[in-house]
Amino acid sequence: MASRPQPGPFVVIAEFVVKPGRMAEFLDAALDDARASLRDEPGCRQFDVIRPETQPGGFGDTVVFYEVYDNREAFDTHLQTAHLARFREAFPPLVETERPVRFAERVHP
Repeated sequence: MASRPQPGPFVVIAEFVVKPGRMAEFLDAALDDARASLRDEPGCRQFDVIRPETQPGGFGDTVVFYEVYDNREAFDTHLQTAHLARFREAFPPLVETERPVRFAERVHP
């Protein structure tokens, strides 16, 4: 009998559409948050800042955060950090759209 997959870490996917000409500033703020999360939060397993390809060899104005935490509580701790507060302060003038955050569970066999 096959075993049921076991629930895994808590995944957060955030997506932003960056204003024209503001990508470098946005990435500076995003990478500050990502580095500090990985360095300072024991419950943060992974924090990738991703620019999806929009055409062969070209990247558009969308940036995706793919974050993995031990559990929801570790993510809730992340919400209270100084580095996230810095990011939240920096990004509003840099983005056209902040898409709704999605939550997921990584499932392992």
